Amino acid sequence: MTTKVRGTADTRERILTAACEVIAEIGFEKIRMRMVAERAGVSTALLHYHFDTREKLFTEAMTHSFAHTALDAERDADTAPAAVVLARILRNLLPTDPELHQDWRLWQELWARALRDETTRVFAVDLYAELHAWVTGAIRRGIDSGEFAPADVDDLGTLVLSLSDGYGIRLMLRDPAVTLDTALTAVWRHVAGALGLPAEPPEEPSET
Repeated sequence: MTTKVRGTADTRERILTAACEVIAEIGFEKIRMRMVAERAGVSTALLHYHFDTREKLFTEAMTHSFAHTALDAERDADTAPAAVVLARILRNLLPTDPELHQDWRLWQELWARALRDETTRVFAVDLYAELHAWVTGAIRRGIDSGEFAPADVDDLGTLVLSLSDGYGIRLMLRDPAVTLDTALTAVWRHVAGALGLPAEPPEEPSET
């Protein structure tokens, strides 16, 4: 990668990271491009060079956010037990840390905008398809390796996303009746029953 290309990629990364932060903090409808430029430490002109509209910036920010979450969860998918990777994905589908809490605020902005804008609705549906493929891909790997019992992968993937959305919304509302532990345990219980896994989600292996 040339220095110029690397610099361009770094600039886009800074802009998208800043956009995720600003949208999560104040909402998409209130942001202005200059706010994102200031947070990213770039000129407004440079921001517009990479993203000429707020809508394009928003969709790219959502894609950027999801890609980073998936990359973290799949970091050792070829070597870690399938159950560990799947449990990690389930944790990443819930607001389990500040970064994922920010991701959830972005998703809430996406849902609200998708109700009023057809282009955003189509984008949201496509992004859910990517989420579904992410979850079902992990399940299929476990079935193919013999670690999981056979199951209806597509139905189970849809169930996982539905449960995660439901519990995630209540967690974002700080509903006292739902905690991160009870939410993760509940989602995992349905997955475990379908795949013949232990009732408790596995812990991350300790680093040596």
